[in-house]
Amino acid sequence: MNYGEAIEWLFSTQMFGIKLGLEGPRHLLKEALAYPAHSVTVIHVAGTNGKGSTCAMIDSIARACGKRCGLFTSPHLMDYRERIKVSGHEIPEEACTMMLGELREVCEQMETHPTFFEITLVLAMRWFKKCHCEMIVLETGMGGRLDATTAVPADICVITPIGLDHMQWLGDTLEKIAIEKAGIFVCGKPIVSAPQEPCVMHVLEKEANEVRAPIEFIDGPLLGYPMALVGEHQKWNAALALGALHRAGLALSTDSVRYGLSNVTWPGRFEVIRPGIVLDGAHNPQSAQILAQTWRACYPGKKATLVFSAVGGKDIEGILAELTPLAAKIFLCPIDTPRAVPVSELATFLKANGPPHEVFADFQSAFSAAIKDDTPLLVAGSLFLVGEARAFLTDEAFRSSSQ
Repeated sequence: MNYGEAIEWLFSTQMFGIKLGLEGPRHLLKEALAYPAHSVTVIHVAGTNGKGSTCAMIDSIARACGKRCGLFTSPHLMDYRERIKVSGHEIPEEACTMMLGELREVCEQMETHPTFFEITLVLAMRWFKKCHCEMIVLETGMGGRLDATTAVPADICVITPIGLDHMQWLGDTLEKIAIEKAGIFVCGKPIVSAPQEPCVMHVLEKEANEVRAPIEFIDGPLLGYPMALVGEHQKWNAALALGALHRAGLALSTDSVRYGLSNVTWPGRFEVIRPGIVLDGAHNPQSAQILAQTWRACYPGKKATLVFSAVGGKDIEGILAELTPLAAKIFLCPIDTPRAVPVSELATFLKANGPPHEVFADFQSAFSAAIKDDTPLLVAGSLFLVGEARAFLTDEAFRSSSQ
């Protein structure tokens, strides 16, 4: 089996859908000998917004401190291997092929076939073990309590800002979603959280108390350090990342923190990929609001040509309420994923008295039209759209997924 065949098999497992629960991933981790060694520090990150940026900062600072760090994130933007990195490098195709072949044999012997996400997690854990990682940073896929990543025992639990998202899976109130996120808490293990709404903070404190785990809420942004990631919110994410590393007992120095934060990369989050072209995967109202604030700080007084698309299950009306005031024009286009919302449906969320809009058959057509305008270009609304746009603008390969 070559790399292409291995990836084809893996992506075919998306037909098994999303299965929340820990029994399956625990069994696969056990069968694949993929649990981390006792000496490895595992930092587990859950929340609604800022998970990926916070994970990337933890990883970058840890590496600046000399730690061999494994980073697991999702979804990918362009290439599947982005999800699994050691020391900043994606898992090589050869290793990915070999390990997927081994996991395929394990999966075929199981009574219930593992999901795409479960297999990806176990592939990552196998690779981290083979690479002798000293620290592992895990980003939850969805929620926390029943997310596959929670099957890996954590030493430090991190909660980024919690908002309303994935409500069909996690609940329709902040309190219900907070309970799901708090499901990553481990008995007696430290918890570090971003500032939260009072109702969320109350839930997190109760859940932490129940498992006798100390919880700390970050009370201010990190100031005085150069930041590679754009936006005031990233200073709060940096403070959260440092809080997690401090709890992990890492020997932090001013130089290592400075180097880590100034060299962290996290594509697709207010990424100026070319002068006047910004990509941002804002996919819920909270992240769209942060995007709008960052746009106004970086492009004061300037409107954008907004290229927009979204997937099902999102609060599209809430997202557009934040982004529409930024736009001089709105260009709608479909995205290459089974979860895509049809362009005709997207158009129904636009207000009659809002900016003019046009509909396009694909991103390339929308981009070709948008680039003719003299206004800055903003591509936002879905990470799937951002991945497709980024691949087109960098002339790199792109493969979407539904998970």
